[in-house]
Amino acid sequence: MSWNDFYRRRDVMEAVLRQARRAPDAELPFAGIEGAEEVFGTEEQLLQALQHKWTQVLGGYLRAHVAGPEDADEVPGGGESDHVDAVSRAWHEAARDHATLRAVLDAHLPRYPALRPMHDAELRMLAITAGLAEPYEPRDEVAKVGAAFVALLRNQAPAPARRANPVGQLLRKLAPAG
Repeated sequence: MSWNDFYRRRDVMEAVLRQARRAPDAELPFAGIEGAEEVFGTEEQLLQALQHKWTQVLGGYLRAHVAGPEDADEVPGGGESDHVDAVSRAWHEAARDHATLRAVLDAHLPRYPALRPMHDAELRMLAITAGLAEPYEPRDEVAKVGAAFVALLRNQAPAPARRANPVGQLLRKLAPAG
């Protein structure tokens, strides 16, 4: 893929999300976006690209909340052992900051089975990162744990932001968030 292709794909995804902001659970405005069919071919491929974008966004938030240097055992004030809390904060912030993207994916997941493997990988990532499952456990079981965790997150108010050390705050600002 050339840089021109990358930027065209990005522009189409942004245009779709801008239009979907009004009604994220409605049909995607795929046909109404200039170049969407040429760049992605099908709505399903566009949704797979959006799911990939969400995975990147969520991964950035998880790295900022779970794997920051303020969480290292060697750093004074670090060593947070509650990964469930950190993953919860990361998911809530990502879902808040990218609400349309999350809503579009939630609305279209049942209609497009090709999204299921990527979604299940996301659920496994959340369950393992939160320490609720281990990587060697059966994939289906880990995905079920992740699904239960996300169901709880959706019905829970986001926790108030914790006060972090200045280095951690700077790193969170530098972390890729989409």
